[in-house]
Amino acid sequence: MQAAVTVTPAQIPELLLGLATVRPVFLWGAPGIGKSSLVRRFAESLGLECVSLLGTQLAPEDLIGVPQIRDGRSVFCPPETIARDEPYCLFLDELNAATPDVQKAFYSLILDRRIGSYELPAGSIVIGAGNRATDNALARPIASALVNRLTHVHLQASAADWLVWAGEHGIHPWVTDYLTDRPDHLWSQPPKTEEPFSTPRSWHMLSDALHSFGPGLDEETLKVIVHGTLTPAHAVSFCGYAKIVRHTFGIEAILKGDASWPNRLEDRDLLYYLAEAFRGRLVKELPRQKEHVSPSLRQTVYRSKSLLVQLAEISVEVAQTVIADDPDGQPVLPAWFLVEAARDMPRLVEARR
Repeated sequence: MQAAVTVTPAQIPELLLGLATVRPVFLWGAPGIGKSSLVRRFAESLGLECVSLLGTQLAPEDLIGVPQIRDGRSVFCPPETIARDEPYCLFLDELNAATPDVQKAFYSLILDRRIGSYELPAGSIVIGAGNRATDNALARPIASALVNRLTHVHLQASAADWLVWAGEHGIHPWVTDYLTDRPDHLWSQPPKTEEPFSTPRSWHMLSDALHSFGPGLDEETLKVIVHGTLTPAHAVSFCGYAKIVRHTFGIEAILKGDASWPNRLEDRDLLYYLAEAFRGRLVKELPRQKEHVSPSLRQTVYRSKSLLVQLAEISVEVAQTVIADDPDGQPVLPAWFLVEAARDMPRLVEARR
């Protein structure tokens, strides 16, 4: 299902309060962005127990129950997980990963709040959640009859929301500080191949590992942990950041001329991170129009071009990442700066093409 409109985690509680209390809701979103925890926290805020059913682990009889003979008639007895006397939140996790027969068994429960003769207690709420087919996750098409029984909400990851949550839940400071600088690294599109990728969940896992190993964590073990949880490019960048934290070696020192670009082969991850930080600084400080460059900023431009030349002498590939276009092929840095870079560094610009 495609998202026409998306919401952030911070918007979910109020939205569910108005929707889920009157009609069933289906929460769509990529793996690892916190759908399940959001539902559990919402149920807790209402004072309701959250009962989770995992679509991939259900058979139809797990919902409709098994027949028993009463007074010469067969009666289906729903499982005690569902058949409760007090109101609760029924969370149908990975609903769209369930088999068609299981999805069909949910029809009356979702729309009529009933399984056989059992009816959900007044005040109960029903919320489903699942990944999208485009996420390369386990997902099956949902029949139109089931689609039409739900209100659909599409969730997107939000670095701002997640960092607020992280500050309240003891996430490792390396993780929070890094994502404060690189909020675009919180989440990445799930890959088509079997490899780790960055999500709020994987950053949380990395934080737990950093806490577990403590300050004695060596560089090689750090690389294993980081590359085992994050998107490869993000992993390289984070390892570079960790070196900066440990060795107090940052982009500020390079910009001021107090330090030079690291040129050891084993510091290539650090070089990539510093190049990304340099690119971010240029994007932030350079105006889109050259006539808006002040005399003081002109000195920064001269210094930046000099640093770009020095970087290219170490690695043309790394220097090219500073002036590269965005994923859609659009320039990130101002056109006038790219023109000056082409004049001063034709070899670097040719590599960019």
